[in-house]
Amino acid sequence: MTMVDSTRSSMDGDRAARLPSEAREDRLVPVALSARHAHLCREHVDALFGPGHELTPASELSQPGQYACKETVEVVGPKRSISGVRVLGPVRSATQLELSFTDGIVLGLNLPVRMSGDIAGSPGAYLIGPHGAVKLEEGLIVAMRHMHCSPADARRLGLSDGQKVYVRYPGPRGILFSEVTIRVSESFSTELHLDTDEGNSAGIKSGDLVEIVSSICKDLCGMDGCPIEPEIRQGVSRPFCGYTSDNVSFFKG
Repeated sequence: MTMVDSTRSSMDGDRAARLPSEAREDRLVPVALSARHAHLCREHVDALFGPGHELTPASELSQPGQYACKETVEVVGPKRSISGVRVLGPVRSATQLELSFTDGIVLGLNLPVRMSGDIAGSPGAYLIGPHGAVKLEEGLIVAMRHMHCSPADARRLGLSDGQKVYVRYPGPRGILFSEVTIRVSESFSTELHLDTDEGNSAGIKSGDLVEIVSSICKDLCGMDGCPIEPEIRQGVSRPFCGYTSDNVSFFKG
């Protein structure tokens, strides 16, 4: 079964009713909401859970080879702490925590928006486990919104690695997300990754469908002979015209 077939078959009547009537079903992808979590290096696994400790898989994640572990850690910031932060496996080369802006407020940290792995200069914190604690000098980020994409789906959707697109979600708190970065890999299963703050803002649940919009002008407006369209850079959100300012919630007063 292809990704499109599986997403179509997973839609129930309620979900289908939430799709805009003009939505192109061939450009729909599922959403995975990403709650706060920690990726740990080998050194920190040993320090937090004991020398030689092996992470214990609890459940598989939607991306192949990734899994949630039974292990959790407490994150201590300058203001407060957050307990029960789930560790994800497998072990990585560098420790990284992906949190939300709300988590940053709780901890008392100004978290930067970064792609996974880009942790240089980011805030640190203390991590506490059942065996010990570690002090991170850096590693806490808010994950940049992104879409994992298999090469086959990238070709079908006309997307390329590193491209930025819009993503549209309908409903009473419908939203158009800009600056969604496309990541293409043979190891990826196609889905949009949002954090809990982003999902809650529009009432999005894991498994809901969103529409990929490569360009507001080309995909949503369709005005013939538009003099502005040649200057548009995909994935960049600006009120280029009256259509944009009237239809993109970010620009509504």
